Amino acid sequence: MNNTDNLELATIRSRTLAFVIDDFLITFIVIAMYWNSISSTGDDLATLLLIMNEFVWQVLFLKFIYQTFFVWYYGATIGKIVAKIKVIDYNHFGRVSIFTAMTRSILRIISEMFFYIGFIFAFFNDGRQTFHDKIGRTLVVNA
Repeated sequence: MNNTDNLELATIRSRTLAFVIDDFLITFIVIAMYWNSISSTGDDLATLLLIMNEFVWQVLFLKFIYQTFFVWYYGATIGKIVAKIKVIDYNHFGRVSIFTAMTRSILRIISEMFFYIGFIFAFFNDGRQTFHDKIGRTLVVNA
């Protein structure tokens, strides 16, 4: 049984910090992976956007794998580890299952694709749950 006496919800600020760190990390990885294609565009913004569109599925897959693995295995992405927060199961306050991590990751990506609307949910409920937290039945708490 987990000790739930010391559970404290993560602040919006710490969650935002974790999000920014994770997004920079993913961006850095994508730039490193596709540097040859990106650097060959020079100053041509239109060509750069076309190249970025060619790799959109790879980027989404990378985000899915990153979010799923780290949340399932460690309970937190690298950004969350730095921000000292973690994802737990809403029902038993323990580690999330691989299925839950996958569900949460997919819904998180969908929220990002639709103007981050799913993230706004966190401002309007007591558990500070985003759309992907609500559906995935997870909470983000201080580590």
